Amino acid sequence: MSPEEEAALEQLRQVGTANVANALYARGFRNVVMHGVAPLVAGQEQLVGPAYTLRFIPAREDLDSMAEYGKDSNLHRRAIEEAPPGSVLVIDAFGSTRASSMGDMMAARLRRRGVAGAITDGGYRDTTAIAATGLPCYQRGNATPATPIVLHPVALDEPIGCAGVAVYPGDIVVGDNDGVVVIPRHLVVEIAEAAYAAHEYEQFAELQIGAGRPLFGLFPATPESTTEFHAWVAAGRPAPEEPEEIA
Repeated sequence: MSPEEEAALEQLRQVGTANVANALYARGFRNVVMHGVAPLVAGQEQLVGPAYTLRFIPAREDLDSMAEYGKDSNLHRRAIEEAPPGSVLVIDAFGSTRASSMGDMMAARLRRRGVAGAITDGGYRDTTAIAATGLPCYQRGNATPATPIVLHPVALDEPIGCAGVAVYPGDIVVGDNDGVVVIPRHLVVEIAEAAYAAHEYEQFAELQIGAGRPLFGLFPATPESTTEFHAWVAAGRPAPEEPEEIA
């Protein structure tokens, strides 16, 4: 990853998924927010990193058993050992919560290896223990049954669909309490700069609104309010004066 991309990831760690989604929408990208996927734990740390993907298809009885699952060649188990440090393991479970996309031992191993987090459009088992690992995780809903009952792993590090969004290996994934958004890798610097600028402006707008200023002419930003914002930054970000009440 280039120094510019590393700097972009640092900016993304300071902004919300809404800012990122807005920046993508302004550039014509509408389908970038995963549908129905939520944080495993409210308030878990921000998730930012390049996608490493795993794809499941429905299991078949002659191919999927606990004996087969236990082999070192099993792609699900390989994903846990091969996802690069700093990456986000994104699991295409075709929306199924009928079997687990991951359990606590796998989550603990990902955390120990320095993987940034995990996302599935299915669900996890052992969720209390997963939460205790501190690994930021997102899912559709809890899924207790063993993986091979329903899920058969077929591909690593290939394009997938997760919660209705196309995810290509290396795309940048951003997750927070609102959900998960996916940034095409080649746009990460541009999107991070735009999202961070919006985040900075919102701090100005929030102060103005708190002082009694109406939304009109302030939010969304206008050329005039943007000029005000830059003057505010140059002045050291002072607290605004509250308007006088009209008798």
